[in-house]
Amino acid sequence: MRSVIVMFDSLNRHMLSPYGCEWAHTPNFQRLSRRSATCERSYICSMPCMPARRDLHTARPNFLHRSWGPIEPFDDSVPEMLKEAGTHTHLVTDHQHYWEDGGCTYHTRYSTSHLVCGQEGDPWIGQAELPPPPDREIPRNDTMVRQDMVNRQVTCQPGYFPMQATFDEGLAFIQRNQNSPDWMLQIETFDPHEPFFSPDAFRDPFREHFDSYEGKPVEWPPYREVRESKGVVEHARYEYAALLNGCDQQLGRVLDTFDALNLWEDTMLIVCTDHGFMLGEHDCWAKCWAPFYNEIALTPFFVWDPRSPQSAGLRRRSLVQPAIDIGPTLLDFHGLSPTSDMRGHSLTKVISKDEPVREYAIFGIFGGHVNITDGDYVYMRGPATAENQPLCEYTLMPTHMRSRFSPAEFSHVETLAPPFSFTKNCPTLKIPSRYGLPGNEKSTDALPTQIFDLKDDPGQTTPIHNCEVEARLSAALVQELKRCDAPEEQYSRLGLQV
Repeated sequence: MRSVIVMFDSLNRHMLSPYGCEWAHTPNFQRLSRRSATCERSYICSMPCMPARRDLHTARPNFLHRSWGPIEPFDDSVPEMLKEAGTHTHLVTDHQHYWEDGGCTYHTRYSTSHLVCGQEGDPWIGQAELPPPPDREIPRNDTMVRQDMVNRQVTCQPGYFPMQATFDEGLAFIQRNQNSPDWMLQIETFDPHEPFFSPDAFRDPFREHFDSYEGKPVEWPPYREVRESKGVVEHARYEYAALLNGCDQQLGRVLDTFDALNLWEDTMLIVCTDHGFMLGEHDCWAKCWAPFYNEIALTPFFVWDPRSPQSAGLRRRSLVQPAIDIGPTLLDFHGLSPTSDMRGHSLTKVISKDEPVREYAIFGIFGGHVNITDGDYVYMRGPATAENQPLCEYTLMPTHMRSRFSPAEFSHVETLAPPFSFTKNCPTLKIPSRYGLPGNEKSTDALPTQIFDLKDDPGQTTPIHNCEVEARLSAALVQELKRCDAPEEQYSRLGLQV
């Protein structure tokens, strides 16, 4: 069997035509929806980038035990399971977090991998004197912006734009292996993640706007509340939409290849993302620091399963979580079974006949809200105290995004924690944590417990107060935490009765 995953980063569902957007330019996503099952209620699991990738490999939530980190020694990895069973697995990506301290053990789980350099300030082109950052809207990190300017000396050249190079390599793999019967390919591009920089041709559908705009570029939206004018917010959406147009073009190349080689007969195609991105909605920029409204949490998700040709062009209402469900779905398609530690579900029956696989989905970020939804309501459970404690990291791979854990962090380790149900009898380091993801520290004022009724208030503008709904979702949350063998301190941090 053969399968292809096309994964985008920060892909906004509400800006795609299959989900009702009428102004962004996404004809190939519309074309995809006619050839696949389009999922209506698809939610994230762990936030953000590498926590979501750990979910993808292990088919279980990362965020209850760990912030940003590598694959652990005791983790099951779906690409590695496929590789060990004789399926050649290949990753081609320009997602630079794979070759940082906090992502270094993911790409080595595949049979082969190809890493394309140059995205988001990737420390790639060696130039001792970095140019000053251009005049732009409040960059998140000046060093990153400056390195990005250095990289653009190469990535702006024809054929070197990282997204394009990633799809070039992915499509070359398909051409090279079109007569081989058993492989899995993951084409993963960092776009449309910020910086919202794109070749001029990507802007063609919005030429009138770009020609008339006289303000500063908005390539790096800050991770905070919106303080900018409506004009700046609108321009950021156009910058994103231009990059999204490029993503749509690359998706079209994949669909063209499926058509030309008639891969629809025997090859699964999954198109997904890790999360969305706030572009002024709820007066917020970006992600991680704010509550995970549906602009972030409710994601686009498309699946073509050649075993269920009747699903082409149909919508599926069953509640799914691609981050933890893709793995079991791939295992099922390739004739393998998930391990007992996996908490995701194969979506084979969701795709074929919209048969539900779960009643609830939990999602969140380490140290933030623990959210639960049944598809009709979203319950955001915040910390019970102003200190957001207790909170601990459980790991045998103590690295953050771009650094190792510091000696000061290790100084608080008193003992090894007993094994969890999924750690293969391995004890782990238990490292007290003051915050969640470093760099996204949030006060508990930003984490109020609240409930949204998605039927009556799909825009999540007004939290509701409903004791019956809260009691039901709170009880369901406790059961889901137990099912995931959450640390005991998560219950006390959230004020939940076990």
